[in-house]
Amino acid sequence: MERNPMQKLNDLSRSLTPLKPDGTPIAVIEMSLSSWLVAGIVPGVERQPLKKLEVDESTLLKLLIRWQEEAKKSGHSIERIAVAFEAGARWLRARDIEAHIIHASSVAVSREHRRAKTDRLDTELLKRAFLGWLRGERDHCRMVAIPTIKDEDAKRPNRERESLVGEQSRIVNRMKAALVRLGIRGFNPKLKKAVERLDGLRTPEGEPIPPNTLAELRRDMARRRLVSDQIRQIEDARLERLEQAPSDGPHAMARLLARVIGVGIETADMLVQEVLSRNMRDRRAIARYAGLTGSPDESGRKRREKGLARSGNARVRRGMIQLAWRFLMFQKDSTLAQWFRARTENARGTRKTMIVAVARKLLIGLWRLVREGVVPDGVVLRPVS
Repeated sequence: MERNPMQKLNDLSRSLTPLKPDGTPIAVIEMSLSSWLVAGIVPGVERQPLKKLEVDESTLLKLLIRWQEEAKKSGHSIERIAVAFEAGARWLRARDIEAHIIHASSVAVSREHRRAKTDRLDTELLKRAFLGWLRGERDHCRMVAIPTIKDEDAKRPNRERESLVGEQSRIVNRMKAALVRLGIRGFNPKLKKAVERLDGLRTPEGEPIPPNTLAELRRDMARRRLVSDQIRQIEDARLERLEQAPSDGPHAMARLLARVIGVGIETADMLVQEVLSRNMRDRRAIARYAGLTGSPDESGRKRREKGLARSGNARVRRGMIQLAWRFLMFQKDSTLAQWFRARTENARGTRKTMIVAVARKLLIGLWRLVREGVVPDGVVLRPVS
């Protein structure tokens, strides 16, 4: 099934270098699954064209070329075309079209309770933001990265495994709930011989499991075994890739992270593919991308902290908070663990708040480890295998 273009937009993040729009046709595309609305600013053409197209990259390319010809007829020499939003960006770039993707949450909108919102108005807003960005005014909007097919494909094993682990937990919980409804407790449906023991289970009244429930449990156990096998296949394939190309960039990062006691190969690979292999500007950008920064609300005398921004990568945020708790167990003598204990030992109710700070500091420390080779203070590494 073809992915929604907005879903692809949500998976991307990183700023691009601003460009100057001198004599360049500008196109902004408002997208849906059924149609595209293309708004343009063409040098030498007084009207600002607006065209609704079917979802087809070739038709879009023909429209851009037609606008380029109109600009040439009016006496403007066109060397490049700039397109904003998401419309087969890699496909357009391969045909010498300058394609950028506007981060959806970076464009300021009216805060009126009720405001008009149409595709036409949206394209007008996007055009103004895109022109400001092209002039070099950073605050108009932000652009996100257009990853390669290889980069996108490298994320799939971790994300598929996360989905399968969640499915496995749902199946197990469903089986336990079915047994509890019959009054049967203490039975572990994850055991290898669980299927064989089903026939011997009895309710508190001494009755066997009813036939329909028994058939349902058998199907759920077969489904769980299938999901478990698929998870194992993903993990084995990952280890095989790491062994075949240990010095490859992301693989070398993952192997280095896995040397930190308390960090497993699954967590290391997830962090590398989702955040550490990206070209981040500094430690603040790393923390913001993970959504581990605060969201202060200050105006006049009002000073209020609204908690985590949660605007970054949810997978990285969840993984880092879990890793932070594990880090405190396995790296008790590290400077970061000592800092956490000093801040929380005499302050009740602060552990959950401070663990976010630990996760943020730890992520920055791991980023410096894979980028600069700087080991965080007091962190113990496994010997090189």
